[in-house]
Amino acid sequence: MTTETKTEKPPVSVAIIVDNGKVLMARRRAAEGEISWVFPGGAIEAGESPEQAAVREVAEETGLHVEAERVLGDRVHPKSGVPMHYVAVRLVDGEATVADDEELDAVAWIKHAEIPEHVPYGLFGPVQEYLDGVLPKEA
Repeated sequence: MTTETKTEKPPVSVAIIVDNGKVLMARRRAAEGEISWVFPGGAIEAGESPEQAAVREVAEETGLHVEAERVLGDRVHPKSGVPMHYVAVRLVDGEATVADDEELDAVAWIKHAEIPEHVPYGLFGPVQEYLDGVLPKEA
């Protein structure tokens, strides 16, 4: 039997925020390979649920107040190897800004048709299905 030394990457929770027919995405200050536009989120802290982490991270990164609705799914991200939890959240209050300028350099409300420009390698299936159901399809 061989033993591999692996550095475990901490699990991350991201928030899928839809408002006025668009989804919020944030651009990382430093891209990780092909990944530069992401959903707001970050590492799950000890004792936190994915939903709690998503709500906290959105406030820290964008200044928005959101409430978790449901977990859409989880996986190990195929490009980064990070365990990911995807949480649908509802916007309660606030205006999206770059609140954490060490991690992010832009935030943008993206239309359904613009998703492939921001995420050329495609979204996680359950997230794409959710967005297909809640975002208007326009040219």
